Amino acid sequence: MKAQPILEMHDVFKRREQGGVAFELSVPQIKLSSGQFIAIVGDSGCGKSTLLDMLALVSRPTHMQQFDYFFKAAQDETGQIDVGNLWKINNEKGLAAIRKKYLGYVLQTGGLLPFLTVFQNIRLPALINGDDDTSYPKQLAKKIGVDRFLNKKPQFLSGGQRQRVAIIRALAHKPRLILADEPTAAVDKKRAGKIVEDFYALAEKSGTTIVMVTHDRELVRDISNATYTFEVNEVSESLTQSVTVKI
Repeated sequence: MKAQPILEMHDVFKRREQGGVAFELSVPQIKLSSGQFIAIVGDSGCGKSTLLDMLALVSRPTHMQQFDYFFKAAQDETGQIDVGNLWKINNEKGLAAIRKKYLGYVLQTGGLLPFLTVFQNIRLPALINGDDDTSYPKQLAKKIGVDRFLNKKPQFLSGGQRQRVAIIRALAHKPRLILADEPTAAVDKKRAGKIVEDFYALAEKSGTTIVMVTHDRELVRDISNATYTFEVNEVSESLTQSVTVKI
């Protein structure tokens, strides 16, 4: 199946300022297609989280020339969503609807709810979207090898197992895009490699696009379809500028 475009960003700019210290991130261009595994790499303070927050539609760009998502999940949908315009008219309801239906998120620590079982955690996003199907989450759990833990609480799982459950939870409502914020930071190198392999396999098989933030370029060097990093310039003590670069 031919890959379809799902995102185009052109000349997007974000400025943050606190206590007289400012940070500016410029995004000349980013294009994402279905089924890709995209890596965003860089050291702390370069703008990784700022970029991810914009992609997740929780942080409004200061300026943007183009910011479009293309989600063709149903035959009656035109597909193109002018996110930039939703920001401009302050349509938070529309942005929330996109986040709810089309996006999945994997936090650095997994973010599983401790009072729910693994299976209840996995099903939660789908239930929020009105989908009560139980077969698909179970299929995902079996593919990633955590099906034997479905009735356990998260505290009885290892760090790597919790992250794999978090991946499944992000996929359970069949999103078009998954954003992962340093999902391998809390596990050892071997488990980190397995998590990245799981991500890549799921993207390839499901057509879901995965954007993963990491500080470890070696971890994603041989597996990502594309990698973005940052050129950082300390203009002064009160201003840092960063620009995304595709490598």
